[in-house]
Amino acid sequence: MSVSISEFGQLPSGEKVTRYTITNASGASASFLNYGATWQTMFVPNRNSQLVDVVLGYDTIEGYLSNHMFLGATVGRVANRIKNARFNLNGIEYHLAANNGASCLHGGKIGFDKKIWDAQVEGNSVFFSLTSPDGDEGFPGSLSVVVIYSLGDDNSLAIQYMLNSDQDTIQNMTNHAYFNLAGQGSGSVLEQTLQIEANRCTPIDENVVPTGEIAPVFGTPLDFTKAKPIGRDIAAKGQMIDVIGGFDHNFVLNHPKGGVERVATAYDPAGGVAMDVYTDQPGIQLFTPPDFSYMTGKNGIRYGVNPAYCLETQHFANAMDNPDFPSIVLLAGEVFSSETIYRFRVEK
Repeated sequence: MSVSISEFGQLPSGEKVTRYTITNASGASASFLNYGATWQTMFVPNRNSQLVDVVLGYDTIEGYLSNHMFLGATVGRVANRIKNARFNLNGIEYHLAANNGASCLHGGKIGFDKKIWDAQVEGNSVFFSLTSPDGDEGFPGSLSVVVIYSLGDDNSLAIQYMLNSDQDTIQNMTNHAYFNLAGQGSGSVLEQTLQIEANRCTPIDENVVPTGEIAPVFGTPLDFTKAKPIGRDIAAKGQMIDVIGGFDHNFVLNHPKGGVERVATAYDPAGGVAMDVYTDQPGIQLFTPPDFSYMTGKNGIRYGVNPAYCLETQHFANAMDNPDFPSIVLLAGEVFSSETIYRFRVEK
């Protein structure tokens, strides 16, 4: 296992951006940026023993500065949407930036994805740390965050989150990697298959905010309980799919609270790369961007239509308005920890 460190440009402020690349014994590798604690590359072998980069991204910091779609970023304090950009905690109403219609999305205008993180290398891991001051983007409490990326010899990429605050606050962090298991820039992912261990979902309204209902997926386009091509039902009507032009839905995972368990498997039948997702989080957000034709990614590739999908492990969106959802409140002095693992393998 080896780790290399290289320059990746600088911000307009003059702050330097650094890339950290971990390579395992078999040649698989993953790269990360201290800008946004961003997952920039993931090279894994396919059926033909070719190394393919399965996450979308950019070759320069300029690409990430103009990135409005959070490619590979660590998002927070609160991933997903907060309706009307406000929440009530301990009898106090906090007002946030409305950066997605009337909602606050992924932490606000300058979320964790747009900050320079401190970084430290230990063994096969890169530790990124950040302090978000009290009042940052409207959230209460000084929040300390550590995100740890670790590459295993089994071609697994583990992401650990640890947070604590000096005041009661809210948090819901995730990674926003976009996956194409045939390789980034290889075309549409609609023939790649997906299975999710979830019998229920949280239906959304016309603003892609959960209605508060928890509904069964059986017999709907959101039924991924058995593996099926991602494109099979993507154009179906109902569950707001026709409004958003694809999937942008949270699935209520079947696994009990606690351990890190397999919750989803994606597979590319052409190249044989499979990805198993393990987490201790209660939900996973499936997002399929309909059209990235405007976006030029790594190696100068124009990404095009249906180029990837996100599998974001997290708590449910707009949880503060829905007491039946798992709580996202982090009490003062409490330590929150979570782990998600993306394990890549080849099916012959």
